Amino acid sequence: MTEPSREIRTDVPGAARIWNYWLGGKDNYEADRLAAEAALQYYDMATFARQSRQFLNRVVRFLAGEAGIRQFLDIGTGLPTMQNTHEIAQSIAPESKIVYVDNDPIVLAHARVLLRNTTQEGVTDYVEADYHEPELIIERARRILDFEQPIAVMFMGVLGHAKGFEESHAIVARVVDAVPSGSYLAVWDGNDTNAALNALAENYAKSGGVPYIQQPVEHIRGYFSGLEMVEPGLVSVTEWRPEPTEVGTVQPLPETTGGVARKP
Repeated sequence: MTEPSREIRTDVPGAARIWNYWLGGKDNYEADRLAAEAALQYYDMATFARQSRQFLNRVVRFLAGEAGIRQFLDIGTGLPTMQNTHEIAQSIAPESKIVYVDNDPIVLAHARVLLRNTTQEGVTDYVEADYHEPELIIERARRILDFEQPIAVMFMGVLGHAKGFEESHAIVARVVDAVPSGSYLAVWDGNDTNAALNALAENYAKSGGVPYIQQPVEHIRGYFSGLEMVEPGLVSVTEWRPEPTEVGTVQPLPETTGGVARKP
C-alpha cells in the first residue's frame, strides 16, 4: 500500500465519511456530520446505507460461495466497516485475493490499519486510484490479481459520482473488458425515481462535496450490457436474494437498483 498523496480536508464533506456516519461509525468530522444530518431531513439515508451494505454482503457471499470466485476488485470501497469484502470472502474461501480501490486519503489511512488479511492463504491489498482512471486501476490491480483467472468487479454505490452517464458507462466497460470470461460484475446505485432523494443529491452538491447524480434505472441496466444477469436480475437491493429472516421484515428500497452478472 502507498502513503496518502495529499492532505486530508476536514472542512469539506467527504462521501466516504458521510457514509460512515450513516452506518454508525466514528471516522468522520464535523463537516461530514452536518452534511449527513442535513441529508436525513430529506430521506432516511441511515436505512439506505445499512440495506445497501447488506446487499454487498449477500453479493460477496454468493460470489465466493456459489459462483466460486477467488479474486475481488472492489472499486470505490469507502471507509472500512464491519463485514468488509475481504472478511466475507476469506471466511468462505481462505485463499481469496481482494484489492480495494479508492482515492480518498482518509480511506487509505484507515485501510493501512484495518484492511488486514484474515487468513494466511489469502491476500488483501489497497491501491490509491480514481475510478475515472480505469487504466491505472487495471495496471495496479494486475500486480496483485491474476487477470487470466475470473475476477469479481464491484462498483457499490459509487458510480453516481462519475462526471457523467457516458463516462460511468465507459469506466465500467473498460474494467470489465480487462477481466476474463467467467468474471462477474456487481453494481448498485441510487436511481432517480424518488424526488426526496434527488433533492438530497442536489443539496449535497451545494455543500462542496463531490456531486452524486441519481441515475435512471435503464442507465444502471446499461452497465450489464453483454453480460449474463444472475437471478433475480436487476432489482432493488433489498430484493436481491434476501436472507430468509429478511423476507417480509426489511423496508423496501425502490430508490436503489442493483444486480450481478457474469461475463460469458
